[in-house]
Amino acid sequence: MMDDRVERIRQSLDAALSPSVLEVGDDSHLHAGHPGAASGGGHYRVKIVSERFEGLRLVMRHRLVYDAVQGMMHTDIHALAITAVAPSEQS
Repeated sequence: MMDDRVERIRQSLDAALSPSVLEVGDDSHLHAGHPGAASGGGHYRVKIVSERFEGLRLVMRHRLVYDAVQGMMHTDIHALAITAVAPSEQS
């Protein structure tokens, strides 16, 4: 069964950025014993392709992703690794 937080991250990003590609992974098990893991927040990675990223610098793309999951930051999410790509940049 998929982690509820993974599904909530997916839903938040889908609603905010209408991605053509969205992959969400849970890497929390790789960080067991890490001080941040003690807070209960997980370590996640996302790969997202969205037209919203066209013409934006990396920092602005990341800001859009963080804004979409803001309600989960510092509670459900301790760390988020982001790959944010515009459709024109896909190989």
